[in-house]
Amino acid sequence: MTRSGLLAGSALWIMASAAAAQEAYFIQIEAHPALTVAEDRARAFAARLSDVNGFSLGGGWYGIALGPFTEDEANAQRLALRRQGLIPSDSFVEEAEEYAQRFWPVGAGAIRTPEPQGDGTEEAQVVPEPEAAPEPQIEEPQETVAEARRSEQALTREDREALQVALQWAGFYQGRIDAAFGRGTRGAMAAFQEANNFEVTGVLTTRQRAELFRQYNAVLDGMGLERVTDRRAGIAMEIPTGVVAFDRAESPFVHYAPTGAVPEAQVLLISEPGDRRTLYGLYEIMQTLEIVPVDGARERSGDSFTLTGENSRIVSHTEARVADGAIKGFTLVWPAGDEERRSRVLARMQESFERLEGVVLDPATLSEEEQAIDLVAGLQVRQPKTVASGFFADARGRVLTAERAVEACGRITLDELTEAQVVARENGMALLEPQSPLAPRDVPVFRTEAPRLQSEVAISGFSYGGVLGAPTLTFGTLADIRGLDGEEGIKRLAVASRPGDAGGPVLDGGGAVVGMVTPVTDEGRQLPEDVSFATASARLVAFSEGAGVAVSRGEGELSMAPEDLTQIARSITVLVECWE
Repeated sequence: MTRSGLLAGSALWIMASAAAAQEAYFIQIEAHPALTVAEDRARAFAARLSDVNGFSLGGGWYGIALGPFTEDEANAQRLALRRQGLIPSDSFVEEAEEYAQRFWPVGAGAIRTPEPQGDGTEEAQVVPEPEAAPEPQIEEPQETVAEARRSEQALTREDREALQVALQWAGFYQGRIDAAFGRGTRGAMAAFQEANNFEVTGVLTTRQRAELFRQYNAVLDGMGLERVTDRRAGIAMEIPTGVVAFDRAESPFVHYAPTGAVPEAQVLLISEPGDRRTLYGLYEIMQTLEIVPVDGARERSGDSFTLTGENSRIVSHTEARVADGAIKGFTLVWPAGDEERRSRVLARMQESFERLEGVVLDPATLSEEEQAIDLVAGLQVRQPKTVASGFFADARGRVLTAERAVEACGRITLDELTEAQVVARENGMALLEPQSPLAPRDVPVFRTEAPRLQSEVAISGFSYGGVLGAPTLTFGTLADIRGLDGEEGIKRLAVASRPGDAGGPVLDGGGAVVGMVTPVTDEGRQLPEDVSFATASARLVAFSEGAGVAVSRGEGELSMAPEDLTQIARSITVLVECWE
């Protein structure tokens, strides 16, 4: 017997009640930490015994019990069956109210309460006054070492591995999980016995094993791990129903949202028709979601993938596989810093995951929530902290942008895909180096002399945060070659700019760079909407060359057709995103 007496935390199983019915009792004979093992053992006992039942005991355990009986019948049956060697020696009698949901026999209803003895009248139920005091109940002796070894021999390989895992978790076992009870495992058992004030023998009795597993499973108290069969997704698995609950279905996900017991916890069931190409597309899409942070292991094989993402707030694990024209899997999201519960819940979900063949979530399934461009199947797409603009400085793909646009960034991307790092910064300017090859579509020409006042200029930038997919060109004029307080190296523009334009190039009428848009600063004064500022190109050139960038200098043409100017602007302007 792998575990006995471990019933703490189980939901009360309510008997089919009648006001006059007597209490029911069961003989618990075995318990296992895996439902499949418990079902197999229940089936084996049912082949030679009657009244075999299987119950969920809570805390991830499943018990096998005989009954129901009256208390006297249960005690008599237990002794008789023990003498015949039909049940383990440590089987014990337990009240029915200690049992939860019944899993065996399959599809069975409520247990029928045993009928009271007598004719059912009130007089027949009266218990006569005993003539003599009842004999004291004799405490059953603990297992001897020999008995403990015999009960240990009945353990399956899975049970023995689970025992080593529990000893390892408790800090007593450091060896391999191999189901072999050698010197290392025996030493760990002895250490556990000593730490828990048991007789040190190196062989755990049935009740000592139960105590070890009770301690091991205590971390799952309140998780409400239950097998859920979701026929929308065609998936059955154990889900922590104590912390998540069904929220909505939106292809390809069935959403189980947090209940509040564990903030940030959520479960997604993944289900959609498709092939390997669909699977690979899902793999890419998942990595854009806010629930899959960028840091973490990624692995994609021919027919499956796993994704782990973690940051200071959450840890998520996603796995999916394609088979028989259907992609199925799940995602578990858990708060960071709660690794023991997360890993244990994840292991249970992985072990219990089952595909229901022939059932897949309808691709047309949509929630009633408002659709948005930054949502995928009801999930928030990961968004950058800030979005700004920049422009190529040379043929190597290095990019100039505003220093403020890349402050305190955990990660910087160029045009959404290319990672970049700040390699130089000075006086509001920053130089970015792409971390993978990036070929500029064009390289700008820097015009170092100041254009004449009131000449036409244009700023190029991602005014709307990249939503449009291309930079916007906004036209205006050069209002002054100095700042409002006469600062050198600053140009004042008569043009309306937006925060997303910061870091973008300012072009003259011939397409040459004459400056870089500076971020709008709050200095306690309200400026007109059509007032913007730019860092002068002479300062940009000096900064770039000081950082080892050979920029192209020249003079812009006097005039260029608007469509040609737009083409140059789009070729040199880069979307700069700052991420956590």
